[in-house]
Amino acid sequence: MDLRSVIADDKDNAKQGKNAIYFMVFLYAMMVYCLIFMNVIMLPESASIEGEHDDNLFSITFWLIGIVQFIMQFLIFYFTFKYRGEKTRKAKFYSDSHKLEAIWTISPAVVLVVLIGYGLWQWNNVMDLSDNKDALVIEVYSQQFRWDARYAGEDNTLGLGNVNYIKGINTMGVDMSDKNSQDDKQVTELYLPKGRKIHFKFRSQDVLHSAYMPHFRAQMNCVPGMVTEFGFTPKYTTEEMRLKPEVVDKTAGINKIRRAKGEDPYIFDFLLLCNKICGASHYNMQMKITVVEPDDYDKWIAEQPTLSSVIK
Repeated sequence: MDLRSVIADDKDNAKQGKNAIYFMVFLYAMMVYCLIFMNVIMLPESASIEGEHDDNLFSITFWLIGIVQFIMQFLIFYFTFKYRGEKTRKAKFYSDSHKLEAIWTISPAVVLVVLIGYGLWQWNNVMDLSDNKDALVIEVYSQQFRWDARYAGEDNTLGLGNVNYIKGINTMGVDMSDKNSQDDKQVTELYLPKGRKIHFKFRSQDVLHSAYMPHFRAQMNCVPGMVTEFGFTPKYTTEEMRLKPEVVDKTAGINKIRRAKGEDPYIFDFLLLCNKICGASHYNMQMKITVVEPDDYDKWIAEQPTLSSVIK
């Protein structure tokens, strides 16, 4: 085989250069399409006060990466076309530039320090619950493939729990010999008061789960044998969220897709999901979250029976 027959000539290089431009146009068209028409599947604004900073971090990072990516993709494909191989053109040897190396090393370093610093501050904002004594304490208990929740009683202190105590209707393994357990209340749906800090504690009965509340920008692993936690403050009730213009628009867009598939209409609700692939029914592991006004929450929680009246 004559190796000279497989060496690219000027015609081949010109063709590949044009293909690079065509692909660049296609790439930008897909980017614009996704940004505009796929926005319907994006989450609405954060439903928690703390989540606003997560949205800020996302927006800052998205625009930084988006602008840099837009410029760099153009340069890559345009230079591929402009500096395509030609027999009459000779490549220039360029050894190094300390100035350029300093720029592309220091610039991203400064950006990363700012972003990571903001992220660490937000992490502490969500995780440091020691100063908030008035936070509502709720335990979320995970098992394949369901969630249960336990509200601390009037003492706002949860009783101890352990898988060894699971028996009969005591499905969360609550230690009923602990005096703090007597006024705890177990439920299968979360009700949260608007405007009050919520202190969540998580346990797992079996495997690794992940408590994911996307509308509140909150997620935490549920690990067997240990208690994990985070906190946030709901800022909209469920009904207020349903009336927000972006939610109304997204609901209409989602229902247009669902109608085309013959599926039931979608009604907005806050949800607790499992974000770990924990088994065959992982997709169905969810709990409804309803955010209400404080007075409505007080009425609801007063109607729930205490564990001491249920577990004898």
